[in-house]
Amino acid sequence: MDTLFSIFAFLFGAVVGSFLNVVILRLPDKNQSIVFPASHCPQCKTPLHWYENIPIISYLVLRGKCRTCKKKISIQYPLVELSMGLLAAALFQLFGPGTGFFLYFVFCAALLVIIFIDIQHQIIPDVITLPGIVIGFIGSFFQPFVSWQQSGLGILLGGGILYGIALAYYLLAKRDGMGGGDIKLLAMIGAFLGWQSLLFIIFASSLLGSIIGVAAMLKQKKGGRTRIPFGPFLSLAALCWLFFQPYILKLWQLYLQLALPAG
Repeated sequence: MDTLFSIFAFLFGAVVGSFLNVVILRLPDKNQSIVFPASHCPQCKTPLHWYENIPIISYLVLRGKCRTCKKKISIQYPLVELSMGLLAAALFQLFGPGTGFFLYFVFCAALLVIIFIDIQHQIIPDVITLPGIVIGFIGSFFQPFVSWQQSGLGILLGGGILYGIALAYYLLAKRDGMGGGDIKLLAMIGAFLGWQSLLFIIFASSLLGSIIGVAAMLKQKKGGRTRIPFGPFLSLAALCWLFFQPYILKLWQLYLQLALPAG
């Protein structure tokens, strides 16, 4: 029975992922609505029939091309649908049916949108993070994963830590090294995951960001002025904590046991 419900959760997530593609495409443009017009080819603007808008399947059947103009459709579309489907199935396995599932479904959907928008436009929309902070804090009263005290401290510390880092970088380098969107994003993550998640998230995102950043510096040859979005690394680290927290804590305990002398 759990397998059947997980399949339903995957299908539900994939359908929502189809809508998230619309959000990713249109939200950065203030002149576009995420509701109207209906889904259409981003190249020739031809409206899509219902059978051309089936998550993942339509992309495969059409071989990644528009049926009308034959131009290639970005792999982003099935990737977002598949990712949201897998996240939904994983959330069902983690929380089962109930408040926790739907609360963190919203959280995962927000992170997925942020990852793709930040990669493409290097912005993190306030319309996602600011309501997300409120939803995460209010949701802490209705689920056992994070208490309201942990959520509240997560908001304060999450926003405060990155603000301090950004301010210190600005004072030393005399230029912005981190946008305000990253600060609000970590505050939102703290609201959903609690203050206890922040150390791992900052460490893991900084490590991954440094590796990718060095590679980007070597490729772009811009030195210290190479700019890469930090939001995707924060988001990926947050997802790791959400789904693998017990294993992360076990690894940390093992590290302490090996690092500290027996006393």
